[in-house]
Amino acid sequence: MSDLLARHRAVMPNWLALYYQDPIEIVSGKGNRVVDATGKSYLDFFAGILTNMIGYDVAEVREAVERQLATGVVHTSTVYLLRGQIELAEKIARLSGIPDAKVFFTNSGTEANETALLLATYARKSDQVLAMRQSYHGRSFGAISVTSNRSWKNNSLSPLNVHFLHGADRHLTQFKGLSDAGYIAACVDDLRHVLATAVAGDVAALIAEPIQGVGGFTMAPDGLFAAYQEVLAAEGILFISDEVQTGWGRTGSAFFGIQNHGVTPDMMTFAKGLGNGFAVGGVVARGDLMDAPHAVGLATFGGNPIAMAAANATLDFVLSHDLQANAARTGAIILDGLRAAAPRFPIVGDVRGKGLMFAIELVDPETGAPAPALAARYMEETRSLGLLAGKGGLYGHAMRMAPPLTLTEDEAREGLAILVTALENIS
Repeated sequence: MSDLLARHRAVMPNWLALYYQDPIEIVSGKGNRVVDATGKSYLDFFAGILTNMIGYDVAEVREAVERQLATGVVHTSTVYLLRGQIELAEKIARLSGIPDAKVFFTNSGTEANETALLLATYARKSDQVLAMRQSYHGRSFGAISVTSNRSWKNNSLSPLNVHFLHGADRHLTQFKGLSDAGYIAACVDDLRHVLATAVAGDVAALIAEPIQGVGGFTMAPDGLFAAYQEVLAAEGILFISDEVQTGWGRTGSAFFGIQNHGVTPDMMTFAKGLGNGFAVGGVVARGDLMDAPHAVGLATFGGNPIAMAAANATLDFVLSHDLQANAARTGAIILDGLRAAAPRFPIVGDVRGKGLMFAIELVDPETGAPAPALAARYMEETRSLGLLAGKGGLYGHAMRMAPPLTLTEDEAREGLAILVTALENIS
């Protein structure tokens, strides 16, 4: 493994982060578990950064891909009719709830967000965009400009004129102690003030994650975006919901994260779990917005037949097995257990989440300050106990986890026991 790590460092960029002091190579997977090159097995609570949404070696997905491979057509491109692309778009348009929806497929969430920003700025003839503090929307030039997390922001140069809003930062002094209703009112007042002072009219859009992924699964209280949308609609400002991490029933309480707020956005972006490991992303938007650009467009690899076969099979599996309900059921086991255990551990600053999307925030037990070093220790401890987790948060001090939606109740209890034991071991 040390040889493979040395080869990685010789040819890959230094900023390409690797987890763990001794990084692992995953060589096989089955169900909700993976095995590394040493033969050690792990319960996977991070799923390739929320991407292996229904686990590993799923027969329905494998067989769909094999059927497409057997045709000999691995790729054609969007200049030809693609049956799988049309079938998947029909399903997504129907599930979105967006009126007269149309779908454009890309290869990643970053590219999906770039497309949505293009559609919004074209429709509104404005480069002004609103985004949320602590957000993350991708690593490309436009996506970085609407990202509000210094750890992921390489420069201040931007193709957009961006202003950032409150909504997932209740830890700040001015918001501590406020009820949900009070916090929402304060955030809406701030939005109105931004529109009155910081912009020049004709703002294109607000882009927001219903639950902030890289932000450590921080989230606005349910109803905030409905309150925001009232103000936005009065100004003609479009609303883009970034569902790259919250889509497909993961929150348990809604199929798309924004539906927890009672909002139907103008556009939603998606990627991650839809292909269960195959590269697929896209935008679903109002038909008038999608049709508006005058220039010819295509996506060489967007709508790729192999990716579409995998995505159709994955989405069908999610729906036919009601995995949204399973996310609610198994997520409650873990979240309720963590919340019950948390008072025993002064290092736990917060436990939060919805469904199979949850986080533990690690803090200094004396000061309550963010403790990224503790989070790093916790990652190593969970790994040694046989569980893979992720890390995030504005200060790198939140353990964020999103197991496959196929997680069983027994696996939920097993994972919970490991998470609590790891807390005991580092406290």
